[in-house]
Amino acid sequence: MSIHELEEANRCLQCKKPMCREGCPIHTNIPEMIRLFKENDLMTAAQMLFDNNPLSVVCSLVCNHAAQCEGHCIRGIKGAPVHISAIENYISDSCFDRLKIEQAPSNGKKVAIIGAGPAGITIAIILAKRGYQITVFDSRDKIGGIMRYGIPEFRLPRYILDRFEERMKQMGIKFRFNFTIGGNITLKDLFADGYKSVFIGTGAWRPKRMLIPGETFGNVHYAISYLNNPDAVDLGQSVAIFGSGNSAMDVARTAVRHGCQNVTVYVRRDHVSASQDEYEYSLLDGVKYEFNKTAVAIKDEGPMVADTKVEDGHVIVLEDTARLVPVDSVVIAVSQVPKRRLVEHNEGLELNDRGNLKISEEGETTLPGVFASGDVVTGAKTVVHAVEYSKKIADEMDLYMKNLEKKG
Repeated sequence: MSIHELEEANRCLQCKKPMCREGCPIHTNIPEMIRLFKENDLMTAAQMLFDNNPLSVVCSLVCNHAAQCEGHCIRGIKGAPVHISAIENYISDSCFDRLKIEQAPSNGKKVAIIGAGPAGITIAIILAKRGYQITVFDSRDKIGGIMRYGIPEFRLPRYILDRFEERMKQMGIKFRFNFTIGGNITLKDLFADGYKSVFIGTGAWRPKRMLIPGETFGNVHYAISYLNNPDAVDLGQSVAIFGSGNSAMDVARTAVRHGCQNVTVYVRRDHVSASQDEYEYSLLDGVKYEFNKTAVAIKDEGPMVADTKVEDGHVIVLEDTARLVPVDSVVIAVSQVPKRRLVEHNEGLELNDRGNLKISEEGETTLPGVFASGDVVTGAKTVVHAVEYSKKIADEMDLYMKNLEKKG
C-alpha cells in the first residue's frame, strides 16, 4: 500500500459533520471510505464507492477535487486538505476487477442506451444490476464518450475505460459500436423491436463558435476535435487558445506534450473557469496566459486579439485595441453543445431554448419512454455531474417500466 495514501488517511479528522461529503455532488461517504481504508478493508470500501458511484475510479482522477470534496475538507482551512482523491483512486483502481457486482434475475425487459459516455455507462450498469437486458449503442468503436475522446490520456488512462467495457460485458451488457441512431435506424425502430425504454446520453460534441471572421481557415481548430485525435493535427511551434475551461487547459497541456514551444491561453475575464489544479498544472507545463483578452477575427497569420473589460457581469470587447498575434495555429475552446442528428431524424423529440434536449422533471423527453441526461441535456458538464443526474434517471426509467407492466 502506498505510504502517501496511508499518511493522508491518518490526517482525516473523521468529522461528525463531514463537509467533504457535503462538497461531493454525489455525497460519497468519505469518512467511512477512509475508516475502512485504515482498517485494510479495501474491498468493502471499494464496493461502497462503486455502489454509490459506478465511475468512482474515473472521478477520483478527473473531478474538480479542489472545489468539491477536498475544497470542503476542514484540514484545508489552516493547511493542506486531506488528499481524498488519491485515497479513493487507490481503493477503486486496485479493487475494480475484483468487485462482486450483484445482479437481480433477468426480468426479460430490454433497454436501449444511446451513447457510451459517463451517463450511458452509469445507467447501463444500474439497470443491468436490476435485471434489465441492456444494449448500448455508440457511434464510435470504444466506450467512454467524452472521457475517451475529450480527456487527454495523461489525465485519464484509456486502460481504465477498457476495464469498464470488460466488466460491463461480464454483466451481460451488449454493445453496438460504430452504430448511429438517427438515420437508417430511429427510436421508433427500437420500440418496434421490443425495447421498453430508451436512454439518450449522446453528449455534447458540436463545438461552440466564437462567431468571428476566419473560423473556417486551415490554421483554426476546435478543442473537441483536436482532443479527439491530437496525433492527427500539427499545431506547429506556436498556438493561441481561446477559452478558460478545462477543455482549454487540456488542449494547452496536450499541445505542450506534442512539441509546441509557445502555448498561450487567452481568457476573456481576469480568471479561468477551469479547476485550480488544472490551471496550476498547466503553468508547470509552461503554458502562458493573457487575461482580459479575446479574438475579434482570425487571419492566416494568426488571431486579431483585443482587450476586454467586465461591466455589470458582462464582457465588453474593446475592438479598437485589436492587434495581430502571429502564431502557427489557433484553437477555439469555448465549450460544446449537443449535435442535432437525433432530433432531426426522430419526430416528436424536441430541444429547449438552449439547444439541449427538452426533458421533464423525471428526465423524460418529449417522446414517451425516452429519457435523457448528461451533456445532451445540460450542455458540457463534468463526469461526476453526469453520474449524479443519471442515477436519478435510472430510478425514473425503472419506475416507468414497472408502471408499464402494471398497465398491462
